[in-house]
Amino acid sequence: MDKYTGKRLDGRYEIQELIGVGGMAVVYKAYDTIDDRTVAIKILKDEFLGNQEFIRRFKNESKAIAVLDHPNIVKVYDVSFGDRLQYIVMEYIDGISLKEYLNQQKEIRWKEALHFTMQILRALQHAHEKGIIHRDIKPQNIMLLQDGTIKVTDFGIARFSHSETRTMTDKAIGSVHYIAPEQARGDLTDDKADIYSVGVMLYEMITGQLPFEADNAVSVAIMQLQADPKPPRDINPTIPIGLEEITLKAMQKTPAQRYQSAAEMMQDIEAFRQNPLITFNYKYDQEETATKYVDATTANSTTGPIQYDDDFEYIDDDISSHSKGGKSKGGNKNKVPIIVVSCLAAAIVIALGVGAYFLFSSMGGGGNTSSQSSSDEVDLPNFVGQKLEDIQNNDEYKNFDFKVETKEDNTVEEGVVISQSPSGSKKVKANAQITLTVSSGKKQVEVTDLSNMTQANAEAALKKLGFNVKVQEINDDTVAEGQVVKTDPQAGSTLAYGSTVTLYVSKGPEIKTVSVPTVVGSDLDSAKSAITKAGLKVGNITYRDDSKTKGTVLEVSPSAGTSVTQNTSIDLVVSSGATEKTANIEFDLPPNVTHDVTIYVYLDGTQYQSPVTVNPQLKGYKYKLSITGKSGKQTLSIRIDNTNNYRTYTLDFDNGTWNQTGSKEYVDTQASTGND
Repeated sequence: MDKYTGKRLDGRYEIQELIGVGGMAVVYKAYDTIDDRTVAIKILKDEFLGNQEFIRRFKNESKAIAVLDHPNIVKVYDVSFGDRLQYIVMEYIDGISLKEYLNQQKEIRWKEALHFTMQILRALQHAHEKGIIHRDIKPQNIMLLQDGTIKVTDFGIARFSHSETRTMTDKAIGSVHYIAPEQARGDLTDDKADIYSVGVMLYEMITGQLPFEADNAVSVAIMQLQADPKPPRDINPTIPIGLEEITLKAMQKTPAQRYQSAAEMMQDIEAFRQNPLITFNYKYDQEETATKYVDATTANSTTGPIQYDDDFEYIDDDISSHSKGGKSKGGNKNKVPIIVVSCLAAAIVIALGVGAYFLFSSMGGGGNTSSQSSSDEVDLPNFVGQKLEDIQNNDEYKNFDFKVETKEDNTVEEGVVISQSPSGSKKVKANAQITLTVSSGKKQVEVTDLSNMTQANAEAALKKLGFNVKVQEINDDTVAEGQVVKTDPQAGSTLAYGSTVTLYVSKGPEIKTVSVPTVVGSDLDSAKSAITKAGLKVGNITYRDDSKTKGTVLEVSPSAGTSVTQNTSIDLVVSSGATEKTANIEFDLPPNVTHDVTIYVYLDGTQYQSPVTVNPQLKGYKYKLSITGKSGKQTLSIRIDNTNNYRTYTLDFDNGTWNQTGSKEYVDTQASTGND
């Protein structure tokens, strides 16, 4: 395992796996814990951290790359310029390189080739307008998604891969099979170098082969400078004439004879797509100095037994392999050390000799650049990504007349150059006016009132305004669950584009538990007040006859002391007071008694009514009593002649029941006396 896998960078990026290795950097798949997304992180190798010139260019170019925002360009999310670690955080692409696709397909239909080419040109047009020249356009740096979408990668890598020394060696950057002639010579390059590389790729896609192939890179480079490619229709006769013309115009040796912009090339492609039978009949002016062709073997013999890989390139061949299935294989396979670049330059110069020097001069490149320019011309740097203050305070730029315009830019910090006119990396007249468009910072946006809006709609509204959204759920007694309670900052506040706004979303009232209060024995009004005060609701009230005072609480459910959630309903049973009831009691008088007897009635030991004298007269004679009461249980005792309890009853006035509980026989003492 390498030293980064499994680590977290800056407390944010969790490194998951190594997915690409290049000459200058390594690429990892990582997880962004803050923005919750998978990203690719390109980390500069340790050996470049001590090169201050490189670090300066890295910072400038990283800022320049960050201004690119196009659907066909891999996005740059973040950069870090630490002393011990420098990295770029990019969009993670789940796809394969165009090179891998071409290797699989060998030859593709021209309609598909144009579909890819148009997307690449759109990306380049956007970059060129921002003052960014790719300078390493090749299938290895083009990513292909499953839906056919193209993503261009590695913008600006060549710009900060070497120091700024003006030599052919360090300016001949890019892959030799796709490099523009002016790049091979070490000239200053502009957007037309990218157009040439696109032409080479289009050639490869429609023919199934590269325009220039040789045993070694030196030979290929010389062919790029001197040789004309075989017409595509000689290889594949099914290619329409118009498409062949487009391809060859893009590959013209002289930049002035190529398409002057990506937009111009797209215009021809669109015209061809509308009418595949179209012809453009392009004519090209012949160079005043005839091209001198040199045998590749001659170049080889002058340099000694140097071995070159067929896939020679100068820097970072597979650095763009930061997608699924796109891991770099074999470490530095197909990588040639920088010294080989010098060997290539030396080989070209020696092979061509003095005549080649004049050839290069006639084509506008090579040699000491200061000797080729008129005294009133100076090199125009690329200011995109630099701070205006630094530019204005730099004495190296005193030969320019700067015109400054400002523009809101949501991706570039205030005071940094967004674009320039004319674009950088070319020669201009001394004291030429250079228009610099400088970011005035992110635009200010007002936070709208989102109260009572659903979470989904509120998030959509904030994102449309350009804000990042953070959601936090809170309890609220008045706002329905799932709706917005408030925002932080509050509605009406003004924030910079891209700032974070926190949405506070209701999750309904807070669920609290309370204890049921003790209300049994209290009057109804007091009980209701106690229940409401405790955060509960009064439920069903049932009335019941009871001896207790009317309105007195007899029972509560749930019972007192029970823990229940807030707003639970509490049921009550309340006394309606005692209702008078009558107990009708009927009992038999003693049989065979012919004389009068006196009946005494006692209720709970207290005489209930005056004694009553009756004469049974007949056997089985019955006597009836009516006892009134309101509630509770009472004991009824009936005595004859006030001697013993003749009959005993229990009277339950609550339930309205009366039951006999005792009985004794009457002893007729008068009859006994008479017998004696």
